[in-house]
Amino acid sequence: MEKAPAKINLGLDILGKRPDGLHELAMVMASIDLADRLYLEEIPEDRIIIETNKAFLPTDKKNHVYEALDLVKERFDIKKGLRVKIHKEIPVAAGLGGGSTDSAAALRAVNRLWNLGLSIEEVAELGAEVGSDVPYCVYGQTSLVEGFGEKVTPIAPMPQCWVVVVKPRMSVSTRTIFAKIVMEDLYHPDIASLVSAIEENDYQKMTENLGNSMEVVTIKKHPVIQQLKDRMMKYGADAAMMSGSGPTVYALCRKYSRAKHVFNALKGFCDEVYLVRTLK
Repeated sequence: MEKAPAKINLGLDILGKRPDGLHELAMVMASIDLADRLYLEEIPEDRIIIETNKAFLPTDKKNHVYEALDLVKERFDIKKGLRVKIHKEIPVAAGLGGGSTDSAAALRAVNRLWNLGLSIEEVAELGAEVGSDVPYCVYGQTSLVEGFGEKVTPIAPMPQCWVVVVKPRMSVSTRTIFAKIVMEDLYHPDIASLVSAIEENDYQKMTENLGNSMEVVTIKKHPVIQQLKDRMMKYGADAAMMSGSGPTVYALCRKYSRAKHVFNALKGFCDEVYLVRTLK
């Protein structure tokens, strides 16, 4: 069994658009204790079988786990087959890296299962060919993430706290949100100050420097995100922010009693509400 934890963006700054059409990013990501689980077993026939507890998820080449395993089999000329059972807990198309962390977990697992002997950096490089959040998810620890997601620099673990995660009913396409970005309209969070706050284990300074350039774009399309943030702050969150391109919003609380209060206040507002810890 391989655990695949969700990620949240503590900071996300869009620096500009590159000639290849991808956006240059500077992000700080951390992992939380909301996780999918992957169960892998070898099978006699040379093929990949994906099974999942969510009927709407693709189980063919459109599945990121399938894509990651197919890449490994081709790259290392592996003629063995695999059956992978994915038990989903992370909301889908939510800005929490669900598909990416599943792919990363699959890559870590087959690196051991097939004795590939790859370093974590090499596994992350493979992951970059599958998706931009996969390299971070291979590491799964608080990191500065740059480029389009391929440059990952682990930093100190974020100060421990409680996280209330709320996924509104709609889904958001990252590609669609990026297409709507107007660089001149963006707010740019101070990523350097956020990193130094984490390195200093300064919770207060960290919460003051959270920021996500994409909020302005997604909130314009989905005002409920701002409503969720306001509601979280009203009920005692230390900070509230959208993760990734949305629509998931999370609140950070140092005290469990506060987190529980925010959790209870939002349970009736949205179906998918989780109260979890940060991971070291």
